[in-house]
Amino acid sequence: MQKYECTVCGYVYDPAEGDPDGGIAPGTAFEDLPDSWVCPLCGAGKDEFEVAVE
Repeated sequence: MQKYECTVCGYVYDPAEGDPDGGIAPGTAFEDLPDSWVCPLCGAGKDEFEVAVE
């Protein structure tokens, strides 16, 4: 699954890890995150993320 990076702070959402503190289970694709999900570091919305270059 594709990783996504926050363009505001650089946080990388890794679907393999999910966001346990945000209630997102490992294995959750970025596209399947609720629209209300925000970056756990800076609070930016999903629209501030782009595909991470590896």
